[in-house]
Amino acid sequence: MNCGAQVTQILTPPTVGSRVRIRRVAFELSYFRHACYLFGTRSNGRWSAPALLPRQRRPLVYFAQVKAGFTTCKHSMSNPVIVVHYHELWLKGANRRFFLGKLFSALRQSLEGVGVERIEQPGDRFLVRLRSTASVQAATERVRNVLGVAYFAVAQPVEQDLGAICRAAWNEVEPVLFATFAVRAKRSDKMFPHRVMEIEAAAGRYILDRLREQGRDVRVQLRDPELTCRIEITPGPALVYARKLAGCGGLPANTAGKIACLLSGGYDSAVAAYHMMKRGAHLSFVHFYGTGARPGESSLHVASALVRQLTRYQFNAKLYRVPFEAIQREIVRYAPEDFRVLLYRRMMLRIAQVLAKRERALALVTGDSLGQVASQTLRNLVAVDAAAEMAIFRPLIGADKIEVLETAKRIGTYEISSEPFHDCCPVFLPKAPALFATAPQLDDAESHLDVPTLVEQGIRGATLLRFKYTGGRVEITEPQSRAAAAQ
Repeated sequence: MNCGAQVTQILTPPTVGSRVRIRRVAFELSYFRHACYLFGTRSNGRWSAPALLPRQRRPLVYFAQVKAGFTTCKHSMSNPVIVVHYHELWLKGANRRFFLGKLFSALRQSLEGVGVERIEQPGDRFLVRLRSTASVQAATERVRNVLGVAYFAVAQPVEQDLGAICRAAWNEVEPVLFATFAVRAKRSDKMFPHRVMEIEAAAGRYILDRLREQGRDVRVQLRDPELTCRIEITPGPALVYARKLAGCGGLPANTAGKIACLLSGGYDSAVAAYHMMKRGAHLSFVHFYGTGARPGESSLHVASALVRQLTRYQFNAKLYRVPFEAIQREIVRYAPEDFRVLLYRRMMLRIAQVLAKRERALALVTGDSLGQVASQTLRNLVAVDAAAEMAIFRPLIGADKIEVLETAKRIGTYEISSEPFHDCCPVFLPKAPALFATAPQLDDAESHLDVPTLVEQGIRGATLLRFKYTGGRVEITEPQSRAAAAQ
């Protein structure tokens, strides 16, 4: 081969695992397409660094003598392993690697400080190998909040022996009450001598025999069983588990672009934000607050607590806090009473989209639900949207309140939104709000207002909080000056 250098031996990268056990091996490297190939040359008894070969397509076959045995990864039989499965990412095509990389990064960042030995990806799942000192409960709680995880399980690692695997499978299913079960196996380590059907049959028979000995009326059901015991034969220990835990689902965090969320402090807007996070959007938040609240009733602490909770799903966030009461008073002074709330909302959209553009966000999101209150009738929503230049997403538009509250409880925002606080929208609430306003009517109602000045007033009064999730905790920082908030 004419490559500009004499190749005498291949240097195997230390990160590559190998099951080779003989001292003299043959390497066949077929049709490489990459620019960098790892080879080394020997000079004065020492091996040089890998050399770069030209980017060409050519078959390569080399033989080398192995002076020392290959180093393989050692796995402890006592250390727990979390098996993480994803679902929707299988729908991706050529960009699947991008999403899997984001999911890997999210797992690594979420589990920081828990005691993770390493995270592997053998095939269609991730294996999180914990250290012996790691807290399994803490690890599972954090994996539960990782977007993109369909389900996960804490697996029992056992030696690659069929009898040991059967006993481990029985230990997994014995405490569980069920009427039907099945055993499903995967064999990514092809050196294991038993095929998948043999593993499933042996483990299923062993479990059924133990169940019959205990007098339990249980039968095997291969289609839609109540309990499935899963066995994965991986390089190293085999993994056995039977109890799956639900994950968030959706797409990994920070894969779909930036959006700004109008956060009120109630149940709806926080749940709407979570739904957009599940679709991979990265959110910044804008909260409008009134200054006339009694001590302890401000909405600022509620908004901060909500963003703190939601940051766990996307790892960092910004919260803009905009004083709004002075702007409301101008609207009350010059605009018709029945249009007040709609004009509040139009002004909020204008201010929010300026802050959104500052964050390079492409759209806004709100917690509106069709027909829930007077300002959320179909015609009112259309009339309010006419004031905004950016697209407005409403993920809860077809949801009812029961669904919203159930989601709020699951994601940890329900208790926060249940706290008493002073909401700025009901301030100066009209006795009979308009139900079927049009955009021209609202434009005419705003004709006596200096809209650009009011928007600028809101922007100048905004303050910023930054949130960052690290080591299982959310840290909050506030810029020292207004100029810092503008960055």
